[in-house]
Amino acid sequence: MDRPPAPLRASRLAVTAAYVSQGLGYAVVVTSLPAVKARQQVDDVTVSIIVLGVSLAAAAGSIVANAIAVRWGSRAALAFGLFVQALFLPVIALPTPFPVFFAAFLLFGVGLGCVDAAAAMQGVAVQRAYGRHLLGGFFAAATAAAIVGALLVSFVAFSSLGAGIALAAAGAIALLAGLVVVRFAAREVPVDEALPVGERAKLPRAGIWVFGFVILAVFISDSAISTWSTVYLQDELLTLAWVAPLGYAAYQGVVLITRLVTDRLVTRLGRRPLVFSAAVISAIGCVVVALLPFPAAAITGFALAGVASGILIPVTFGAAGELAPEHSDQVIARVNIFNYAGSIFGAVVLGLLADGPGLGIAFLIPAVALFAILFFVPRFRNTPEAAPSPH
Repeated sequence: MDRPPAPLRASRLAVTAAYVSQGLGYAVVVTSLPAVKARQQVDDVTVSIIVLGVSLAAAAGSIVANAIAVRWGSRAALAFGLFVQALFLPVIALPTPFPVFFAAFLLFGVGLGCVDAAAAMQGVAVQRAYGRHLLGGFFAAATAAAIVGALLVSFVAFSSLGAGIALAAAGAIALLAGLVVVRFAAREVPVDEALPVGERAKLPRAGIWVFGFVILAVFISDSAISTWSTVYLQDELLTLAWVAPLGYAAYQGVVLITRLVTDRLVTRLGRRPLVFSAAVISAIGCVVVALLPFPAAAITGFALAGVASGILIPVTFGAAGELAPEHSDQVIARVNIFNYAGSIFGAVVLGLLADGPGLGIAFLIPAVALFAILFFVPRFRNTPEAAPSPH
């Protein structure tokens, strides 16, 4: 295979930088929740309200990304989201009054959603330009950065430096990634034009709902683990502060491993076996967390649950991008909104159950959602994804 031209390689580097920033920043935020919760002196219900607000703000951010992309390109949308995160992550780190803290969290959520959608848009476009599967690698970069973020929070907790240091560092990395995107993301990456009113009906609505539900189910699990694994291990299973983030790190470790092989597996095996296997294994992991309230079992269960996020997210976004290649940005933006519906169900509902039956048994919710994916396996083509021709 011929070596891709330098501008295309630079564009791939820029997209990778965006995924790295997104993975690290989000991991730092969610694993810092116990420290932030203590600093702001709020309970689990308040944390659930914050997560709900961030999820809604992120859904709005996905819509903003689509609006920017159809006018100025997904590169502009991606840079905008990164700069918003760079601005408000340090504000979250500061000991501000709660209203200021909450507003900063919401605005961070807008940037989060904008980057989620725009990074997927750019990733699909760069993958198409390369003529081979790359999404698994992009998501793997985000996962590796998330592990670093969780370990960074573990380190600052162990060394008593404070979570604010990790949040400020994540903001600086988001700023750097935004500059890389502005400088190196290729202008020639195709971007959809806005759809005329008469053309909107041509979007593949059935496919959007099918793949959207899969994304919703996966993110119910992902957001539940991302938001509550550290809190569950520390507050309910009474682990040490530096041990609690390791549940999330184990989860992201499995996500990383599976994402590193997803591009090859989807070509060799096809979508259906991957979707079926990932859903079953991850659902079992959530059941283990719910029924075995011991730190080792919980960390093991979180690790097993990582298979779904590792495989299903890149496979599903890749399939969504192929539904209507001429309008892939619009399709991806719509499928991405299901991400935040999953965040609400996975993070907020579990938090509300924390004061009742407890966080542990609440992990049966993501288990049910993951098992429900099995009903949609036949809707995935039982042939490997065909990489677009480089010609």
